[in-house]
Amino acid sequence: MGTIAITTSILYFVLAGLCEIGGGYLVWLWLREGKPAWYALVGAFVLMLYAIVPTFQPAHFGRVYAAYGGVFIVLSILWGWQVDRIEPDRFDILGGIVALLGVMIIMYWPRPS
Repeated sequence: MGTIAITTSILYFVLAGLCEIGGGYLVWLWLREGKPAWYALVGAFVLMLYAIVPTFQPAHFGRVYAAYGGVFIVLSILWGWQVDRIEPDRFDILGGIVALLGVMIIMYWPRPS
């Protein structure tokens, strides 16, 4: 996999993660914090986009979703830090690094043809 393909793949992972977390957050705000129903509708639409974005990845479903789990971990930590203002501790950071290493191995480690 070349540099452009890897960069594109990473961008798809980030976009999928933002759609999943952002859509889920909007539904959370609607149910847990009494926001208007349109929050849920927008959240549902964004979650639908989350379901579509990973289909652009070059690997098969199982590999993409296994690797995406690691991306989701890191993006969730960052979301909590930036949106909920909960600063990650050293264990959050270490766990995020381990998760990203898993992503790199699962998705981008060279395999025999």
